Order: sequence, then C-alpha cells, then structure tokens
Amino acid sequence: MMTLADSITFALVLGAGLALAAIVWSYAKGLRKSPRDLWLLFGYKFVEYSAYAAMNLSVILWLTADCGLGDVVAGSFISGWSICLSIMGMFAGALVDTIGIRKTMIISVSFLIIARLALVFLTNPVLVFILAFMPLAVGFAIVAPLISVAIKRYTTKEGAALGFGLFYVIMNIGYAVGGVFFDWIREFYGSKDAAGRILNENAGTVVLGHHFSTYQMIFLFGLGATCISLVITLFVRDGVEMTDGGEVVIRPGKPQGSSIAAIRKGASDTWKMIATTIVERFFWVYMGLLSLTLFVRFVFFHFHYTFPKYGIRVLGEGAKIGSIYGVLNPVLVVFLVPIVASLTKKTSSYKMMIWGSAISSLACFIAVMPASWFVNLTGSVWGELIFIKWLRMAPDMASLMAAPPPSEYWPLIFFIAIFTIGEAIWSPRLMQFTAEIAPRGKEGTYIALSILPFFVAKFFVGPMSGLLVKIYTPLDKAGNALASYPDHQMVWVWIGGMALLSPIGLLVFRNWFHKNTAHHESP
Repeated sequence: MMTLADSITFALVLGAGLALAAIVWSYAKGLRKSPRDLWLLFGYKFVEYSAYAAMNLSVILWLTADCGLGDVVAGSFISGWSICLSIMGMFAGALVDTIGIRKTMIISVSFLIIARLALVFLTNPVLVFILAFMPLAVGFAIVAPLISVAIKRYTTKEGAALGFGLFYVIMNIGYAVGGVFFDWIREFYGSKDAAGRILNENAGTVVLGHHFSTYQMIFLFGLGATCISLVITLFVRDGVEMTDGGEVVIRPGKPQGSSIAAIRKGASDTWKMIATTIVERFFWVYMGLLSLTLFVRFVFFHFHYTFPKYGIRVLGEGAKIGSIYGVLNPVLVVFLVPIVASLTKKTSSYKMMIWGSAISSLACFIAVMPASWFVNLTGSVWGELIFIKWLRMAPDMASLMAAPPPSEYWPLIFFIAIFTIGEAIWSPRLMQFTAEIAPRGKEGTYIALSILPFFVAKFFVGPMSGLLVKIYTPLDKAGNALASYPDHQMVWVWIGGMALLSPIGLLVFRNWFHKNTAHHESP
C-alpha cells in the first residue's frame, strides 16, 4: 500500500523530472543547429565537474587521514591550492585564443590526468602539492575561459545565452552526481559492523595487490573519468565556428608564428589595459564592492573544506555529507535560478544582492539551533521522505526509529536549503552587476581583475577553516572523533557572523556606491 511519503516522493520525482526536461529542452531546441563539438564540450564538462565535485569533498579528509596533516595545516594546503587556481585562471584566457579549443582541452585533460595519478599514489605533502595540486590548478583553471570561448564560437549571438544557460544546468547536475558518488563510494568501501553501520569509511580496498584508501578510490575513479574526457576531446575538431547566419564552418588554424606574435601582443595590450585601469578611482570603488561580497561567498569555501570534517565528526562515520550539500544545493539551484530571475527581473541587482546575501547569511544560524528542536520530525512523514526515500539510511520506518540518525541532520538540511534560496537571489545578480557597472570597453579587464579581492582573502580562509574544525570538533590523541562535541555549533556562529558582513556592508555603503557609480550604472 502506497504511503503518504511514497505519494509525495513520486510527485516530487515526477515533477522535478518533467521540469528538468523542460528546462533542458528549452535550451537545447535553440541549439539544435550548433555543431556536434558543442555537445562534446558539454559531455566533457559533465564528466569533469562530476569528478571534481567528488574530489573536492574528499581532498580535505584525505590530507588528514592519508597524508597525516593536522586540521590547520590541511586547511592551509587547501588555501595554497585555491590560490594557485586563481593565479592560473588569470593567465588561462589567452591560451584558448592562441592554440584553439581542441588543443586547450587536451592540455587541460593532460594536466588533470597527472594530478589525479598523483592523488591516487602519493601521500607525501610536498610531492602532493607539486605533482597534484599544481597540475590540478592548471587543468581546472582552463575550464572557465575554455567554456566562454567555445560556447561563443559554437553558437550564434542569439544562441550564446542558451548555450551558457544549458552549461549552467549541466554543471550543477554534474556537481549533484559527484555528491551522490562521494557518499556511495564511502559507504561501499567503508568497514561495517554486523548491523551494517559504518565503522571506518576510509577502510578502502585492495586493487591489483595495492591497498587504496576509500578517498584514494574516489581519486582513482576520477582518474577514470578524466580518461573518458580525453577520449571525448579527440573527437572535437579544430577551427569549428558557427556564423551569425547559423552556418557551421571550419576555419584554418593560425600559423605558429602568428600565434606567438598574438601571445606577445595580447600580453602587452593586457598589461597596458591593467596599468590604466588600476589608477582609476572607479576601479577601486568596484573592488570595494567585490570585497564586501567576499564574506558570504566564502561560505561555499567552508561547505567544501570545513563541512566534510565537521559533518563526519558530528554526524558519525559515513555521514551523508555529499548528499545534504553536494546534491541538495545544486539541484535546488537548477530550479530556483530561472524562477527567481523571472519574478525579479525588474528589481535592481544591488537590491537583490542585499536581500539574497542576507538570507544566505542568516541561514547559517539555523545550524546553530539545538538539534532537539527538530527531533520529532524524524518520526514524521518528513523523516520518511528524507532518511528513507532520499538519503537511504534505513529501509523502513521501523528500522529508522529503532536506530534513528543523529538529529543534527535536521538543522543542517534546513540551513543548506535556505542558504540556497538566498544564493539563487544574489549569485546571478553579482555577475550581472559586474557587467552593469564596468565601463564600456573595459568589461573584460574588470572581470579578470575581479579575482583580486578573492585572491587576497584566500590566504586567511583556509587556516580559518582548519582552526574552526580543530577548536570545536577536535580529534583525540589517537586521531579518532570524540563521543560528542557540545560546542560544534560555534563553527557556524563564526561562519554566519562573517557572512553577515556582506549584506550589512552592502546596505551601509549603498548610498556611497550609488554616488560613485552614478555616471556608470546606478545600483
């Protein structure tokens, strides 16, 4: 007999499936005349974003469990990798223009293969940074400019917006797949007791006589995914473009000499543009705005690198941290962004950033609420929907109530859901606002330099992540989690307090920004 939870699950899955199909079709039908290379690009990015999402959730756990780094040092390592990614991103754009899309894809995949091999077989921190994190930064930094150039070349002017929209959907689906895979691998390779409860999620397995930890197995599967990406890139053609008339043409490649000359001229022109831009007062007004938004944007950093350790130590081995962030967030974003955009298209970007960042920041404090406030939900239809239908933590209600999951799941799930609603409001508008206020003819320079505040702040956010985990959810001397963490909510007090600086700052400086951007674009 079908229960109420069964009916709700069926309706949600059917509705979400139909809505997703409609969203994808609305983009795809406008791109049906695009060359096959566009669809190969989407396939390549889906594979890579899925592998990246699983790796990104695993790496902070692996640095401590397999490489022996403490929480603060591991956080600092993550900051180092993230800084390298930012540096490489500033120089990656010219590469696509000079050597073409196919060769750039091959370079990206080659560096990713080197990086994933190192992640699988190395545990020495110095070698890991040089042979894994550095190549990973190069390989993944190329992704953003590659996408921008490829979609522009593979679509008409009218179709470019559809191409970027479809890529955004595919990217988030890839992230969700990576989150599911992350949880599944940890459960599959973790050691279990007689009742099936996970005792050690990093137990791993033996492959061809070599023992791999669970986190190394995630990297190994990521290596396999990147090999698939390499095969996909071999079918991408050089010089393919789509004219504004909708015709697919193949243009001959540039001679090597002209490419080298283009690199030199591009570098010279770029430095001249940067030199004239950074002396402008309006540029520093723009940097001030981006600096204010950093605080809420860094919650994502904590989701990726603080939350995995926090979740496992507070919720227990095998905690479904991949699903409650890595799946819930991107899935909601796919559906919420177009809805919010259609309902708020007449509202200014600046106002939307204030309201959205306020919602996301305040959502952090839901995680601070006592878990006991939510405990009765476990035995309700909501408990059945979440723990049985979605997270698959029990086969039925009787089993669920006999061994209920930690009640701390509830505030975290509500926190992430509300945070994502705010994200759907402010995140797209931040990108739009950047384009709106950048002076005509300098849009590219402003967007390229927008990384500077983020770059500087990364020196601090990684160690902060490690400190929060070490202080409020420490391990014992044997490297095992404690029985309980009475002050674990303080992690989110600090993160939420930091995030609140964004909406407060945007509100306080609203008139100042209005005055200093009045001749460009009024917020």
